[in-house]
Amino acid sequence: MMDASDQLPDLGRLRLLVELSRVGTMAAVAERTGYGTSAVSKHLAVLEQEVGTRLLTPVGRRVRLTPAGERLVAHAVGILSAVEEARAELRGESGPAGRVRLASFVSAVEPTVVPALGRLRAEHPRVEVQLYEHEPEQTLALLLSGDVDLGIVYDYSLVPRPVPDGLSARQFATQPMVLLLPGGHAGDPGPGGPVPLSGLSRLSGAGWITNSRGSDDDELVQRVCAMAGFTPRIVHRVDSLHLVNLLTGAGLGVALLAESGVERQRDDVVTRPLDPLVGTRRHFLVARAGQWSWPPIATVARLLTG
Repeated sequence: MMDASDQLPDLGRLRLLVELSRVGTMAAVAERTGYGTSAVSKHLAVLEQEVGTRLLTPVGRRVRLTPAGERLVAHAVGILSAVEEARAELRGESGPAGRVRLASFVSAVEPTVVPALGRLRAEHPRVEVQLYEHEPEQTLALLLSGDVDLGIVYDYSLVPRPVPDGLSARQFATQPMVLLLPGGHAGDPGPGGPVPLSGLSRLSGAGWITNSRGSDDDELVQRVCAMAGFTPRIVHRVDSLHLVNLLTGAGLGVALLAESGVERQRDDVVTRPLDPLVGTRRHFLVARAGQWSWPPIATVARLLTG
């Protein structure tokens, strides 16, 4: 006869724990599963008894996974995925199914996200993606709170972005940085090879344009100009790459941009490659630790990075 301590955890309760790790609150789990909040709490308490350890700890009016809870979620994702795949195979179905909430910064949407979602619809119609446009700092916060499942963020190699505990990042692309100037600007070092840092000193009197929603762009400009021997004068902070191009073309400033941020059809701006010491912009996929193996997330991640 099997001892109670040898029994495997109930799959339904494991699913509730995984859902809690994704959405962050008992109330949100209840809303997504159809259980009452008190029923969710009771099921998770039983799960703690089944595995013989604390899985949750209270934080104010919410709960947070303990290290043991996080480890169980990582295992449970694989277990539940295997069960779902087996059930689909027995029903004659194939492929992943589920909803993935994806957050991305705007300049990755057109070249990366839209083509991937087109392939996803054709190849895996049972996976639904909900897209949200956010800057990296917001995306990381939404991942931590469980409000999104997968995020695309960027940083600069000169201004690395720390990944918060509980999240896991995978780099999938890099882009060179370029100098964006008005056509005919007096400080233009001219066409040719990469502009050395010393060449940027010609722009010590120029006004610089940066991003209004995050501090990364400001810090990048400050560091690059410091390496060139001067302190930049930042005159515009805007939330649109189009506006950066427009302001630059109007002679109202200069900017450092990743290559994809340049509007190549414009004839009122010029771009110049930069010294490799300026570094690159790096693109990352980020998910909560232990979530990468869930088939819908794994499928979307593969299409975004393939």
